[in-house]
Amino acid sequence: MDKLAFLTDGPVDAPDRFVLAHGAGAPMDSPTMEAIAAGVAASGIQVIRFEFPYMRERRTTGRRQPPNQQTVLLETWHEAIDALGGAESLVIGGRSMGGRMASLIADAVGARGLVCLGYPFHPPGKPERLRTGHLAALRTPTLIVQGERDAFGSTVEVDGYDLSDAIRVHWLADGDHSFAPRKKSGHTAAGHLAEASAVTAEFIRSLDRAPSG
Repeated sequence: MDKLAFLTDGPVDAPDRFVLAHGAGAPMDSPTMEAIAAGVAASGIQVIRFEFPYMRERRTTGRRQPPNQQTVLLETWHEAIDALGGAESLVIGGRSMGGRMASLIADAVGARGLVCLGYPFHPPGKPERLRTGHLAALRTPTLIVQGERDAFGSTVEVDGYDLSDAIRVHWLADGDHSFAPRKKSGHTAAGHLAEASAVTAEFIRSLDRAPSG
C-alpha cells in the first residue's frame, strides 16, 4: 500500500490550514473536492487533501471497494494530523464520511475547528439510525454545510436533533447531499459549491489561532 500523500492548494505560508478528507465514493481529486479546495484556497487558506487506504488502493488496482473499517479511517486521520505537525493549528473536516470521521476525533486531538460538508446524520431512508450521539457534547467550533433536501439529514430532521452549541449549520437552498439543487429552484450546483467554499473560508478565518512558539 502506498504511503499517505497530500494534495495541497493555497499559500504554503498561510496562517490558516484546512485538512479536507473525501467522502465514501469519490477520491480527493473529484470535481467536487477540486472545486471546494480551490474555492477555499482562493481566500488565502492552505487546503490539504489526503486519501484513506481503500481509495489509495483503488488508484493502483482500479477496483471499487467499500471504505475501510472505522478504526482504519480514524487511524488515517491521526496519521495525517501527526504528519502535519499536530491539530492545534489545523481545521479538520471533509465531505460526508470524511467529515464525520473528523468529527469523531476533533475534541480528542484538540483541532482548531471542524468543517463537515454534507454530514451523514443517518443512512438514506433510515432516519432511526442516527450518527449524532457525539455531536451533542462536541466542544470544537464546528461548521456543517448541508443541503436542505439532503437524504442523509434534511432541514426538518436536523432541526430536531440535539446538537452542541459549538455547531453552526449553514443550509444550501434546495440542495441534496452533493449540494445540487433542482433546476426549478433557481439555484445551481456550481453556485452552491461556491457558497459552501465561501462560508467555509469565512468560518476558518473567524477562528482563534493557536499561539505560536
